[in-house]
Amino acid sequence: MPILPNPAFKDGEELKYLIHYGIITGGEATINLKVEKFGGSMDVFHATAKGKTTGLAGKLFHVYDIYESYFDINSNFPLKSIRDITEGNYKYYNVVYFNHHSNTVESQKSGQHKVPEKILDMVSAFFYVRRIDLSKFKGGEIIYVDTYFGDEIFPFYIIFKNREVINTEMGKFHCLRFVPIVEPGRIFKESDDMTFWLSDDDNKIPVRIKFDMLVGSFKCDLIDYKNTQYEMVSRIKKKKDEYGIRTINAPIMAAMASF
Repeated sequence: MPILPNPAFKDGEELKYLIHYGIITGGEATINLKVEKFGGSMDVFHATAKGKTTGLAGKLFHVYDIYESYFDINSNFPLKSIRDITEGNYKYYNVVYFNHHSNTVESQKSGQHKVPEKILDMVSAFFYVRRIDLSKFKGGEIIYVDTYFGDEIFPFYIIFKNREVINTEMGKFHCLRFVPIVEPGRIFKESDDMTFWLSDDDNKIPVRIKFDMLVGSFKCDLIDYKNTQYEMVSRIKKKKDEYGIRTINAPIMAAMASF
């Protein structure tokens, strides 16, 4: 599916999320985007996604995961990805380089692999979807994405479901709801155990991401954003009286004016 020439994001974008495990708030995540030099001369987007457990959840099971992607500003295709995770006593670190001319990847851990054309990593895949023109989507449209993750190829069939309003700690947002169809058994229990909501505006920012995984269910909710490409018009602004400022009706104002 072709992408828009002008990305929905820019250098300096910062997104922050709270991670909920059921009814428990047990972590936080951030996604930061910068323009950097790659290979000494080429300008690329460098996206860094970090997630960690906090509070009681962090004491029970420490998690600190970092995913990085260096991807082309024009095509959105990744050039390099880094996965650096700590989950309890388990640690994993790997760097993968992408060669889109030969349709291969070079994994620091497992060597070279043949991959499908236009392969993405997990982080660049989210930014790729944000660059697609979704304005005419009505429901049922499918976005096909191949990703390379954990030294395996993960094909995604991302189905656009509908437009809806969701309520978060930041307030209400008009959103686009997507359900990726994934292969069950390796990470997810069922094929549709992941859902994400993008802001229904030109930014298409992930407002909520929900997972039902083999290790449990959790969701990430947006709690802050900075340096977005466009105004977040999808956010529903509260009325003044919702902030505790009561509207004075006309008869009362007339009475007050008479004094």
